[in-house]
Amino acid sequence: MSAVVKIPTSLRGLTGGSSEVEVPAGRLGEVITNLTDTYPDLGERLLDEKGNLRRFVNVFVAEDDIRFLEGLETEVSSGQVVTILPAVAGG
Repeated sequence: MSAVVKIPTSLRGLTGGSSEVEVPAGRLGEVITNLTDTYPDLGERLLDEKGNLRRFVNVFVAEDDIRFLEGLETEVSSGQVVTILPAVAGG
């Protein structure tokens, strides 16, 4: 039972170029842990030193922003898509 994590272009270099990665379904925190266990460099870009998502990282489960769900406790079912979108800023 797995979920699909969509990797944005800016982070694909950390996943060997993969745009999608399958990981075991479960709570979002577990999904991210499984993802970063496979791709450790991705962990530094997604999580702070306390294990929380960085402020500029937006995550969606089935098109719903996790900030309006249960955060890292959001349940990710088998077959669901998790989308990671780092915020982009410029000037």
